[in-house]
Amino acid sequence: MLRRCISAEWVKLRHSHIWMILVILPVISVLIGSANFYMNQGVLKKEWYSLWSQVGLFYGEFFFPILIAILCAYMWRLEHLNKNWNMIMTAPVSATSIFLAKLIVIGVMLIFVQIFFFILYFLGGKLAGITSDLPGELTGWLLRGWIAALTISALQLALSMRIRSFAAPIGIGLCAVFFGLGMYVTHLGMFFPHSLLTIGMGVLTQTSLSSGESILFIIMNLVYIVVISTVAIHRMRKSDVVA
Repeated sequence: MLRRCISAEWVKLRHSHIWMILVILPVISVLIGSANFYMNQGVLKKEWYSLWSQVGLFYGEFFFPILIAILCAYMWRLEHLNKNWNMIMTAPVSATSIFLAKLIVIGVMLIFVQIFFFILYFLGGKLAGITSDLPGELTGWLLRGWIAALTISALQLALSMRIRSFAAPIGIGLCAVFFGLGMYVTHLGMFFPHSLLTIGMGVLTQTSLSSGESILFIIMNLVYIVVISTVAIHRMRKSDVVA
């Protein structure tokens, strides 16, 4: 049943324009960050690390969370149209399969977004004249960024499921970005999804996480994903649908 739901989600996305968002936002973030790095190479002297501090700031702190919020809102767009909620909730498909299918499809798309971002980052560095080896921490930044992105996706999916407006969950996600930044600054970043993205991708500091911090990072993301998904699925099962 889950596989059928996943296939249905891919069919709904096949002819959509959401792919443009997945391409445009990473391009914008890398262009801005690379331009800032290129114009300030006299100060930013750590080559790939300095470039990451610039592109990662715009991408990981702002454009990536917004991209996730837009994608999650779009995933529920068809359900909110007309009387589609009534049809879905009376279909022989479990609420668990519906929610998890959307989360899995988003997770797959975010893998490609991360890979695309890496390619842009690499090209930006080469065009800026960087000749040294890529940072050894790069794989960890991208992987942890994807894990934290799944956590944010679960949260945004739950919001977009309950809120019929397309823009409102995106606005809430944008506010969460600034709240997460505040949590990070106060050293409470491990306890909020958006600050987990900041930590995981090394957006504001390019130091590696210790083994203990890495374990805590994974645990917090898993807890958030499980709890948020469980609550969202429970509400789908028990709450009346406003179609």
